[in-house]
Amino acid sequence: MILGVYWYFKFPENVYHFQFFKFLKGFGGHADNLAELEARVSVEHPENLLKKLEELHARFKNTYIDIQINADKFMISTGDYHLFDCHFQLAEAIEQLLISENAVLFDSPFEIKSRRSFSPEKGEFETIEHRFIQIIGSDFKKDNAENLSIRIDCNLPIIHKKDLINDLTRICIEENIHVFYYNNRDYKDHCNLMLFFTNGRQFGNATQKVQINSFGSKIRHLTQKYPLQFGHFGGMEHYPLHGPFVQLIKDEEYILNKK
Repeated sequence: MILGVYWYFKFPENVYHFQFFKFLKGFGGHADNLAELEARVSVEHPENLLKKLEELHARFKNTYIDIQINADKFMISTGDYHLFDCHFQLAEAIEQLLISENAVLFDSPFEIKSRRSFSPEKGEFETIEHRFIQIIGSDFKKDNAENLSIRIDCNLPIIHKKDLINDLTRICIEENIHVFYYNNRDYKDHCNLMLFFTNGRQFGNATQKVQINSFGSKIRHLTQKYPLQFGHFGGMEHYPLHGPFVQLIKDEEYILNKK
């Protein structure tokens, strides 16, 4: 799984600027759909452009390119429920191809005669085996960004908290996780913890994948080392709202709100 900074509901207006591509936002909920980047163009040499798009896709293996064609008219799109930086970088690279091919923008419907698709590299699909792991989004951060994270709620005696946090930091480094912060609430000799694990921006040349079940297995193993329980102890008065306390961080302005 890829964790980190993404866009879905809003366009990163201050980061990317396109001549041909439009951003089609996702809606979520009952209107569930992908967010997409879409360009409608006509070109002088369609086969030449197709060949270049196929070659380009080899550099962006975590994305797809869908191409709907009628003679010299193309509708080129890419999308997902999480548009990472690599998707926008792909659109930028396609735009450079379109400029070199003297493409002309148009916005009218056309009949689809054929279709080509370049699929993302097949990875091993991972069903999350650990019920204590939650995959969550965030509210909007810098440049309309959101963030995809792992959240784990747990509690343990305060005397073990520092050692637990140190072990969690070590596990993050082992499992390709570069952002770790937490909220807590101490009471008497116990504490509730709300743990967050994620990554920063995901670019095409350095996309970071996290093996969720490997990470989860190491977290579960800590229950043998510490009197650690998943979930929170007590009522809302003990909900862990103090924080965030940062252990590892990258691209902080896209992860945490400035206070």
